[in-house]
Amino acid sequence: MAASPRGHAVVVGAGVVGLASADALARDGWRVTLLDAALGPGRDGASFGNAGMIVPSHVVPLAQPGVFGRSLHWLLDPESPFYVAPRADLELLRWGWRFWRSATPAHVARTLPRLHALHQAGAAAHVALAGRLALPAPERRGLVMLCATEAGWREARHEAEVAARAGVAAQVLDAAEVAACYPGVDVRAVGGVHYPDDGHRSPGALMRAWQEHLPEGATIRWGARAVAWRRRGAEVAAVALENGAEVAGDAFVLAGGHATPELARALGLRLPIQSGRGYSVTLTDPPQRPTVPAILVEGRVAMTPLPEGVRFGGTMEIAPADRPVDPRRVRGIAKAAARTFPAFEADALAALPVWSGARPVSPDGLPYVGRLRRAPNVAVAAGHGMMGFSLGPVTGELIADLFADRTPRVPLEGLEPERFAGA
Repeated sequence: MAASPRGHAVVVGAGVVGLASADALARDGWRVTLLDAALGPGRDGASFGNAGMIVPSHVVPLAQPGVFGRSLHWLLDPESPFYVAPRADLELLRWGWRFWRSATPAHVARTLPRLHALHQAGAAAHVALAGRLALPAPERRGLVMLCATEAGWREARHEAEVAARAGVAAQVLDAAEVAACYPGVDVRAVGGVHYPDDGHRSPGALMRAWQEHLPEGATIRWGARAVAWRRRGAEVAAVALENGAEVAGDAFVLAGGHATPELARALGLRLPIQSGRGYSVTLTDPPQRPTVPAILVEGRVAMTPLPEGVRFGGTMEIAPADRPVDPRRVRGIAKAAARTFPAFEADALAALPVWSGARPVSPDGLPYVGRLRRAPNVAVAAGHGMMGFSLGPVTGELIADLFADRTPRVPLEGLEPERFAGA
């Protein structure tokens, strides 16, 4: 293969963020090798079975005031939207302490404009990606926050007011207006909020098409588990694989999802990330066919109409990625879905095949995107939490900007991978 104008870039992790990084770097003139521990393409990983939502509305970070008050009673309920699997783990304690410190009004105020800019660019990047892959553009039917209780509706209206400060369009709906969004569908809600600029698409279909149609100069090596680095002075010369082989390069991208902290430690960086397990079930022959995606506020459950069926997914289970599927988590999703969409019976949903994926969750609700001071030819792209699918394509573009020494198309202040180094 002829030498590329910019050199050889090695990307660790073939999830949506790693694919996006490899794609953008290859289009920018790099020869790219994408490494992934999986033995081949498949449906595993957090990028495949998620809700497929593209959400410029999601500008309020996970770490926000009041989150602990809402979550404390959930922590002891294995069917709740948020659950921490009990374990003695110093890194989990450190992560929780940083999360608590980040859940302030000042943090939300700083974060709103950053996430708004990132999500706006993310939505545009999804449209451009669809064009390159010759896929239909994402569907843009918006997203409805559906509220089963008056308290939930107050919470949704308040969050819409906060998001509006960043320029997010939103429409408050009463029960009749909610019903009008779902003709022919039995929906039980006291009210809701509609975000018209959100979109959705099948994540599995996008991932498969992307893996098969990376730009010229980019290749995927399956079954290649990265375990260590070989240094060359201040920079990295190669990544070492589990089988003893090395892959040399000029630039490296660490996009390993929930497994990113282990490789970061090998560079002397403590990167606070916890695995936030999510679950989904997809009903291929649904009793009713809603056309507008929704989030069920009280249960924190997403509903997405996809070509493959109606998908219900959710939960944030802070637990090791290899923890077995917990059927109680699935029951929680099924019960929340049936409360709002009674035609979808809880028992039938809970009996469906279950997908689960581990999402990389940072303690402040912001991803890590940037080059490392301690190894300037290494960039980190991880920690997107539940926003990985939505923000994946633009993250790849930002990585390409960084390695080309261009001004990033979205300001990266606050996303630095080493921002917790002294905390």
